[in-house]
Amino acid sequence: MSPRDGIIAERPVPGVPRPYEFPETIRATLPNGLRVVVTPMAGRELVAASLAIRSGAADEPDAIGGAMVLAARGLTEGTEVRDAIALTEAFERLGASMHAEAGWDAVSAGLDVPASRLEPALELLAEVVRRPSFPDSEIGRLRDERLNDLIQAKADPRRRADEAFVSSIYADASPYRRPAGGRAETVSGLTSDDLRTVHQGAYGPASAALIVVGDVDPDAVLAMARRLFGDWTGGRPGTAVPDATSAVADRFIRVVHRPGSVQSEIRIGHPGIPRRHPDYHAVSVMSMVLGGLFNSRLMTNLREEKGYTYGAYAGFDQRRGAGPFSARAAVNTEVTVPALREFLNELERIREAPVTPAELAAAHNFLVGVFPLRFETPGPVAGSLAGLFIHDLPDDELARYRPAIEAVTADDVLRVARAHIHPERCAIVIVGDHDKIGADLEAAGIAPVDVVVDEPEAGASR
Repeated sequence: MSPRDGIIAERPVPGVPRPYEFPETIRATLPNGLRVVVTPMAGRELVAASLAIRSGAADEPDAIGGAMVLAARGLTEGTEVRDAIALTEAFERLGASMHAEAGWDAVSAGLDVPASRLEPALELLAEVVRRPSFPDSEIGRLRDERLNDLIQAKADPRRRADEAFVSSIYADASPYRRPAGGRAETVSGLTSDDLRTVHQGAYGPASAALIVVGDVDPDAVLAMARRLFGDWTGGRPGTAVPDATSAVADRFIRVVHRPGSVQSEIRIGHPGIPRRHPDYHAVSVMSMVLGGLFNSRLMTNLREEKGYTYGAYAGFDQRRGAGPFSARAAVNTEVTVPALREFLNELERIREAPVTPAELAAAHNFLVGVFPLRFETPGPVAGSLAGLFIHDLPDDELARYRPAIEAVTADDVLRVARAHIHPERCAIVIVGDHDKIGADLEAAGIAPVDVVVDEPEAGASR
């Protein structure tokens, strides 16, 4: 058809990426060790302020697994000055929203507030982080919520697959073998005193950074930081890289038996690489080609060509320690074995020959093109700066990201695929109906098979 018919004769192609410079950032360190990071963004009246603490779930003793996550959630449940209701009202009077959470690597307590009310909001942030009360009643409620969530996770095939996968690929010495929020046997025993102990040990200026982004004056922010945090003491100065010892010596299949399931949740992988790794940028490009884009190899094969799934993905979860590499999908039960074969074929293929120029260009264009879009508002800028601090990355890491991605070649992709993807040494975890897929799995001879049968949860409906 002609252009007059409203049909474009040629498919549009990506344009040349626009120049982009990460906003200028001012850094200082207080005498007590607290880092202060300020990024002025003119015209951004809603300021993002975050206190990042370089200690997370990977650093807690195994016996109190889940304490870091629960303690972070408990920060906003009351302080030595105000109870939970009074604290919420104080933030609302300032037009501020407050959040606190913990992950594997860090705790983040932050807020969004109009620039004109930044100082009183930072006063509340300091109160929350430095003087939480962890009241028994509120902590008991949060603990019960987590225990209920764990019951739901076991009933959810996707979440059950994620939990079974990490417990299969990490050795007993690694904290990564469990959920960051802990398991029922540890969470059920957590008390307010446990959370106070965790808080006293992990929260302190030497392992923290105050990050403020928006229409602010850096000198004024630094003065606020000195006043509110300058006398802060305690906490430990840093944390070791978490143990990420692999439990995968050879390829094996573990089936979590779910009678009557019409789908199989599939996870394939092994421990990957930490965030601080020289192959980070090449691995990012390789992951896009393999399973990160809508037209990635896994998506094209398993979704578009075979019709096995709505989505097939692969990627690295990069933490302070070596987080997991996983390839994953949910497929209809009857195509479980064919889908496994295609997964393994693609994991082998990415290691056998360089990616095509078109695949490399697509990965470059996506990663380079989407990068500036992440930083249009203060919140994502603050989050990325917190990531630099948490992973102890260079100050210019964000400025050199796009050139580093563009410099990745097809040979680089092949090299890191061979170095960091190991289909011959991986765990294959399936949550599905073993009665329906067991015989086919054995006949396929992909790997030895073992079966896990979950015990009913106490109090769960039968």
